[in-house]
Amino acid sequence: MKLFLSLAIFLSLLTDLHPALAFTGEPIRTPPEVILQEMTLREKVGRLFFIRPEQLYIPGIGGASPVRLTDEMAAAYEKYPAGGFVLFRNNLEGEEQLAELTGGLHGLSVSAPLICIDEEGGSVARIANSGLFPVPKAPGMQKIASKGDPGAARAIAHTIGAYLSSYGIDVDLAPVADVNTNPDNAVIGSRAFGSDPYLASEMACAYLDGLHSAGIKGCFKHYPGHGDTSVDTHTGSADTMKTWEELLSCELIPFIAGIHGGTDMIMAAHIAAPRVTGDDTPATLSYTLLTEKLRGELGFTGVIVTDAMDMGAITEYYSAGDAAVQAILAGADIVLLPKDYTEAFDSVLEAVENGTISVQRLDESVYRILTMKAG
Repeated sequence: MKLFLSLAIFLSLLTDLHPALAFTGEPIRTPPEVILQEMTLREKVGRLFFIRPEQLYIPGIGGASPVRLTDEMAAAYEKYPAGGFVLFRNNLEGEEQLAELTGGLHGLSVSAPLICIDEEGGSVARIANSGLFPVPKAPGMQKIASKGDPGAARAIAHTIGAYLSSYGIDVDLAPVADVNTNPDNAVIGSRAFGSDPYLASEMACAYLDGLHSAGIKGCFKHYPGHGDTSVDTHTGSADTMKTWEELLSCELIPFIAGIHGGTDMIMAAHIAAPRVTGDDTPATLSYTLLTEKLRGELGFTGVIVTDAMDMGAITEYYSAGDAAVQAILAGADIVLLPKDYTEAFDSVLEAVENGTISVQRLDESVYRILTMKAG
């Protein structure tokens, strides 16, 4: 009895000193602010980058197959830590291999990197469309929405989320929240829930609920709306000639719904909106669109992630380092898939060290990412 009382008093004292040590029967989770305080500057900078596993193939350090985590890749991670990884078809061989890969990537640091994938359903589904996994293939979201039943979107997203979770994946870079209003659109099409912004809102939010019910985080994309563009930003620059008021009446409706519906992330597109910003800066690099509009006016407090920074809309006009620094200064929290990871990392690190990016600004993004991860 005395031993039990002593242990109880000891635990009580620990809890008073540090609330994170409260004994609840659940695994103890260190609060994001504590993790943030204990991180080195390089760890903080790395947290802002989500990369391909093969981007750990740093010259002179590594160079193995991207479907396996090697000692050389782990050594590269020690020098260039990243906050997350995005998996593609070339990273997949089957169920056991994928679980092994995600487990290894999670184990690269105590605060495990997040593992992401594009598994929308339809034409964009890295796992389901690979033919390597015993999972159902979901139709495109346009077909899902055709019957007007949000329950169908919720159900298919839960199914997708369940198999992603079983393979050790944390984030589905979905749903597509674009309103497909331009018949000449080269990249969205049937990936969207349709041309009605209110139906798209309802469906996208239901999809997000389905992911959450399976323990997977979601990402509304592609802000401020890729549905009324005609250029594929994978290969070149795109723009929308709508005013902010016009965007609010259509393209932004699903994103506003997603903000209120608890989306974990919003992905910014490489789309310029000159009638909003006054120039041709893509949303990913625009302080006006990310900080003043998305955060300030629309009130989004979650994580802003860029679209892939190795796409032509960025690489044709910016170096990997300049693009990464500009994205963070604009208000992005995560720089996704820079074309040259070490250059982007070193440029952001230098920008923090010379004061171009303040430590406060860096900490804001790291804290948001850590909070999302813990949620």
